[in-house]
Amino acid sequence: MIFGKNDIYDLLNAKNIPFTCTEHRPVYSMEEFDVLDIPANAVICKNLFLRNSNGKQHFLLTVPAATPVDLKELAVKLASSRLSFASAERLEKYLRLQSGLVSPFGLLNDTSKSVIFVSSKNLPLSAIIGIHPNDNTTATVWLTFGDLLALLSELKVEVKLIEM
Repeated sequence: MIFGKNDIYDLLNAKNIPFTCTEHRPVYSMEEFDVLDIPANAVICKNLFLRNSNGKQHFLLTVPAATPVDLKELAVKLASSRLSFASAERLEKYLRLQSGLVSPFGLLNDTSKSVIFVSSKNLPLSAIIGIHPNDNTTATVWLTFGDLLALLSELKVEVKLIEM
């Protein structure tokens, strides 16, 4: 099964995870996202799909948008070889997402559990984060970071929280 927007809403409801949605025009960058009507207390996050140097390990990094990401430093913290951005082909293969649609909800499509979710230890569990439901053209889902982590854990996704 490939999790689309309505499947994600259904899953969140079935798990009794509180969330809200903002319906909006298509957005393809953080700059476009900044002009949307977003909850005042929300932490806007960026999502990066990364791979190690031999392409055998993949990471989905979600951090607050203002957090600088140094891939060399991140590789050290993850005890990984050199990191780089994964290709659109790898994004499709592992998360069943198209380029520009990187989202933690894509991990729901990773049936092989090959991708490790990485985020910042400094992001409070109570923080409201906005992530798109595997479609950045119509909506953003708002939920707590803690609820996202609990969902990923329940679904047996490996999670690493690091100092950033």
